[in-house]
Amino acid sequence: MSTQMSDAKSAAGAGTDEAISIVQRGNLKSLETSLRKQWRLGQNIVLCWSSTDNGILVMLVPHYFLGNYSAAGDTGTPDEAPGSSGSSPAINPNESFIRRLISGQRRKSRDEFFEVSNRLGVSATFIKLSAPLDDEPAVVDAVDEIIRRYGISYVSSRAVLLFDIAEFSLYTPFEQASQLNSLSYSMNSAYNKLLTRGIEINFARTTTGDGYYVWNRDLRASGSLDLLHFLLLVIADNAQAREASKGNTVPLIRSGFHIGSHYELYQAEGVNPTVFSYIVGDVTIELARMVDLAQPGQVFMGEFSVELPSPGKNDDADTVTLNTLGFLQRCNEESARLHGMQLSGQEVTAFNCRVSEAALPDGTRVARRFRLTDKHGLARDAFNLQVQIETASEQKWVFGLSDDRLPSRASTDTAATGVDKASLASSQGRPSKSSVSED
Repeated sequence: MSTQMSDAKSAAGAGTDEAISIVQRGNLKSLETSLRKQWRLGQNIVLCWSSTDNGILVMLVPHYFLGNYSAAGDTGTPDEAPGSSGSSPAINPNESFIRRLISGQRRKSRDEFFEVSNRLGVSATFIKLSAPLDDEPAVVDAVDEIIRRYGISYVSSRAVLLFDIAEFSLYTPFEQASQLNSLSYSMNSAYNKLLTRGIEINFARTTTGDGYYVWNRDLRASGSLDLLHFLLLVIADNAQAREASKGNTVPLIRSGFHIGSHYELYQAEGVNPTVFSYIVGDVTIELARMVDLAQPGQVFMGEFSVELPSPGKNDDADTVTLNTLGFLQRCNEESARLHGMQLSGQEVTAFNCRVSEAALPDGTRVARRFRLTDKHGLARDAFNLQVQIETASEQKWVFGLSDDRLPSRASTDTAATGVDKASLASSQGRPSKSSVSED
C-alpha cells in the first residue's frame, strides 16, 4: 500500500493494515490508482461513492462545477449557513445541498447516489475492483478517506487556532526561521504534555507565513475542549522559552481561538494530492481578522455556539449547546485532567481561564465583549482571554493581555452604555477604519 494511503488511513483513524485483508488492501491500491488517473492533476474532484457487486461507483465533476452549481441556485428560500451565529449570510438551496453532500461520510446507498446524480445532472463513473469491497468499517473508512483526498470537504463546526508572530517582517531571515521553529516546538511540547495526561490531540496545521492555523482532526465534540487546552500549553511553553532566550530567536505571539465552518482540501504535489489538508472558510477568515487587531501577547476568543457532550457524559449523542462563556466555564471544569502535569519542572495544580470583565454601575461584573472592526468595515465580537496557571510550589503564571493594556472607557456614561471609544488599532499605526472597541 502506498505511503499516501497509509498516512490518510492513519489520519482518519480507519484502522491498521492488520485490520484489512490482503485482498482489500489490493482493492484500495487499485482504487487509488484509478482515481489518480481520473483526478488529472486536480482537473476533476470526487463527490461521493457507492458500492457495487464488482467495484464502486464514483461521482466525478470538474473542479469548477461546485462553484457554478452553487451560484446558479439563487432562487428558492435561502437556508441559514450551518454553524452561523447570525452574522453569516444566508446561503441558497443549491449551496446548502452541496455542503450537505460533501460533509461527513461520502459513502451513499445506491438510491441516494442516483438521487444525487439526477439532481446534479452528472453520470456515474464505474471503477472495477478485483474482488467485492468488504463492508467492514476499517475498509469503508479507508475508501472514504481516499475519496476525500481527491475532492473537497465541508465541516460545519470545528475549533481552529491561529498563532501569529508579532512584527515578523522586521526580523532577519535567520531570526524568522528560528521563531517559526520555536513556535513549532512549542506545539510539539504541548502535544507531549497532553499525552502524559491521556489526551491525544491529532492536530494538523498549515502555515500562514508568519504563523500557523491549527485544528484537531478529531471531529468529536470534546475535541474542541482538547484544542483549547492545547492552546493554553502552547502559550505557556512559548512564554517560558522567551524568558530563557536571548536575541530574537523565540517569537512574541498573538493568538485566536474560534469555532466555525470551513472547507478542507488537499492540494497537488507533482502528480499526486498531498496527504496533508488545508482549510479555508468562515472560521479562518474570522480568526485572521481577529488576530490582525490583537496586540502582542493577546489571546482573542471569538463569539460562537458549540455542542458539547452533557456533563459527565462521553457521548456525542447527548449534548448541550454552549456559547463562548459557557464553553470557557466547561474548559475550567475539565482542566482537572491537566493537574499533575509538569511545567518548567513544577507540578501544575490549577488551570483557570477567564475573559476580561467590567463593573456595571450597580457593582455587577460582566464579561467585556469587544467589537472588532476591520479595514473593510466588517465587524465581529470577541473576548479577551486571560489564563492563570498555579503550581504545587505556589508559583503563578499569568498569560494573555492584562486589563490595564485593554481599551479604557472614555467616561462614566460609556461605562453604563457599554460603548468604548478607545482604539487599539490606531495606537498600533493601523488605518483608523480598523478598530477595537467595547460592544
